[in-house]
Amino acid sequence: MSGAALGIEIVVVFFLALFLLHRYGDFRKQQRMVLFGTLLAWYLCFLIVFILPLDVSTTIYKQCKIDHKTQASVATASPLPSNHTTGNASVPPTKRSVVPEPCYKPWSYIPDGIMPVFWRVVYWTSQCLTWLLLPFMQSYARSGGFSITGKIKTALIENAIYYGTYLLIFGSLLIYVAVHPKWHLSWYELQTIGITAANTWGLFLLVLLLGYGLVEIPRSYWNASRHGHQLIKTYFKASKLMTEKADAEENLEDVMEVSQKEEIHRHHSQEVDYQEKMGRNMDDYEDFDDKQNSYPSEKSLVKLHKQVIYAVQRHNRTHVQWQILLQQAIHLEDVAKNETSSTHQFVHSFQSTEPAGWLSRYIYTSTVEWYWECLLKRWFYRLLSVILVLFSVAVVWSECTFFSTRPVLSLFAVFIQLAERDYNYLYIEMACFITIFFLCTCVYSTVFRIRVFNYYYLASHHQTDAYSLQFSGMLFCRLTPPLCLNFLGLIHMDSAISHQKKEQTAYTSIMGSMQVLSFIANGFYIYYPMLIVILCIATYFSLGTRCLNLLGFQQFVGDSEMTSDLIDEGKELIRREKRKRQRIEDGENRRRVKAKYSRSGSRAERDCIELLQDAEPLDFNADSLTDDPLDSESRHTGGRYLSMSSSRSRIFDDV
Repeated sequence: MSGAALGIEIVVVFFLALFLLHRYGDFRKQQRMVLFGTLLAWYLCFLIVFILPLDVSTTIYKQCKIDHKTQASVATASPLPSNHTTGNASVPPTKRSVVPEPCYKPWSYIPDGIMPVFWRVVYWTSQCLTWLLLPFMQSYARSGGFSITGKIKTALIENAIYYGTYLLIFGSLLIYVAVHPKWHLSWYELQTIGITAANTWGLFLLVLLLGYGLVEIPRSYWNASRHGHQLIKTYFKASKLMTEKADAEENLEDVMEVSQKEEIHRHHSQEVDYQEKMGRNMDDYEDFDDKQNSYPSEKSLVKLHKQVIYAVQRHNRTHVQWQILLQQAIHLEDVAKNETSSTHQFVHSFQSTEPAGWLSRYIYTSTVEWYWECLLKRWFYRLLSVILVLFSVAVVWSECTFFSTRPVLSLFAVFIQLAERDYNYLYIEMACFITIFFLCTCVYSTVFRIRVFNYYYLASHHQTDAYSLQFSGMLFCRLTPPLCLNFLGLIHMDSAISHQKKEQTAYTSIMGSMQVLSFIANGFYIYYPMLIVILCIATYFSLGTRCLNLLGFQQFVGDSEMTSDLIDEGKELIRREKRKRQRIEDGENRRRVKAKYSRSGSRAERDCIELLQDAEPLDFNADSLTDDPLDSESRHTGGRYLSMSSSRSRIFDDV
């Protein structure tokens, strides 16, 4: 199995990254360069997460062999005194009978020399992507140019300041090192300074995102077990999403209108030029001004093309999100209605158009679905939330105490050291992977929730634009290396923080010695993660959400009057969509019945069908019926979403 685990994980991680890219991106419409850059960035980051536990177990095995040799040399070099006696009998001089325990090779052992090269390739490729290539590819994909040359030119101009800042900082550093009389830094030390700067920037952002995720993820699963709370929040999201959907449709109409005007002007200008060449009379065109008779500039066409691309993508995204949110709202209403069912049979409001598979016919029946949706799912989410809370508490405690090596206060370091004594490498790798996966989930899920000015947003069902995909790849490449380095500090396998003379992981070796910048290693890396306590407290009490709500940004706050109004409006919107869907379904059923009896049947049966069609179908979702699963007495008319399309209300949307 030597090296086999590494090869298997490399292949599995590639298909995992490909699956996620297929879920969020669109292979058929988006540019191949965008897809390739995003796939490579995600793949390299996931490799670090999955391969680092193997590096940890291999390092522990190497440290065991070093300790084994040290104990063996001490045992052979320390004979007992010659006059040593036991009772009345004299014992001849012998060597100390101290036999060190043998070291067991882990099942996933990676031979020497492979991991340093592997980490060096992964790390530097990801850094080149995040700091050089992906920013350029972002500007290229966002450009409205009509040719490759035009797109490249626009990308270079937009990134001139970005790359110039890098060159200015690096040049200033080189000049300072060359002039300073006491500093004679080699290339290795300059490389370490660059890595330290990148990790410091990543750690600064990492703590902010981690402090939010450690609280919000357990709370989200706890709230998921509260069906009433989820349904109210879905109504709130529906109201905000309808506002954005209406705004996106209006924006698309405006952009297309401008585009049609430019197209008319362009064709008219071409016609005028043709008339001039043929020498015909131009009296009919004297009423047009010079602006209409001139070609639109290339710059204006590029800008218009960029606006059209963004408007179309936003319109499609909001349409798909609305359909998904509508399905969620209908499902939550069905769960609320079926909770009081005495037959324990889950009944859906609308029949699925897809044919039932063998899973729903034989295993996931209506009875099983009722017990899962109305009973077991709630307790499963609560249990999962409690487990995640314990993980979050362990992370916060360890982040505040990982610098203490005597005694060992970091919980993750304690668990790893206990397993190290028994050579339980499988447990070590699983514990490392679960811990890193939990940290990545807290950080990455926060990244996926970010939504600033509706400009960067990751949407599933192939609705993420090229700019957002590449921005996520950049952010992953910048956050994953410092996150894994922080994890190694939590388990006391980073000598720059633990100050222990132990075997270092191959991943730590490519980071260089952080002692080149001692104020970073002994100051920022140790004390800055303690701020995670303040961030967790602020997230727990929703201080950021409440402040944004006070400033006028619509956020889900239960005791707010604006929130109540949006909930009532969303409830009416969902009710309206259900009535529309019910009418469509009734019409399809009538057409299906008519087609069935038109092919075969007597004249009397056909007459009955025609009489039944003349009757007005009952609307079971009408306002006169008390079908509200939350509050059957509250009836408020919606329609406010069109008047709430101001841009400032969607800066920090959480839909």
